[in-house]
Amino acid sequence: MILSNVSIHEALDKGLLVLEPEPTPRFVKKGEPKCPYQTSSVDLRLGAEVAYFPEEGIPAQIDLRRGDFSKLFAPLAQTHVLSEQQPFVLQPRKFILAKTLERVHLRLTSDETSLAARVEGKSSYARCGLLVHFTAPTIHAGFEGTITLELINFGPLPIALYPEMPICQLIVEQVHGTPFSNESQFQGQSAPGGG
Repeated sequence: MILSNVSIHEALDKGLLVLEPEPTPRFVKKGEPKCPYQTSSVDLRLGAEVAYFPEEGIPAQIDLRRGDFSKLFAPLAQTHVLSEQQPFVLQPRKFILAKTLERVHLRLTSDETSLAARVEGKSSYARCGLLVHFTAPTIHAGFEGTITLELINFGPLPIALYPEMPICQLIVEQVHGTPFSNESQFQGQSAPGGG
């Protein structure tokens, strides 16, 4: 079951879902900033750092059997800190990792009230060719950290990425039953590469 914006507010108030900083304003009010709470999702913003493989000096392949992606990626990655004066310009057919500004915590509970979520792109950006994730939209119950976004520009024109721009939407879902803890390698991540 997907939570409505009202149910997302209730989950925030009960501490079942923690978003730091919490997106605001909670409601649509004339003359105020745009409300990030859609009817069944909440917009998350782009964090100030992106990471990518450089054009030169990388191995011919990545051996995914070695596991722990952050240890594979970190030694090879270059980073760019975003600012209003220096956005990151994502060229057509290029791939980068980014992160959300908001830290997400989906608390694991013992009373069948645990939540999970999915991260999805925004349709207005998709129409420009920006893909926000490939095949990894799931944010498991119990996860805590920033959300890594796999960004690729499939459009014909470069796309400027600025810090704190709304970049994706979080769709929150009720988990049936009580899950046991099984933390991923990305638990507690704060960097785009998973570290």
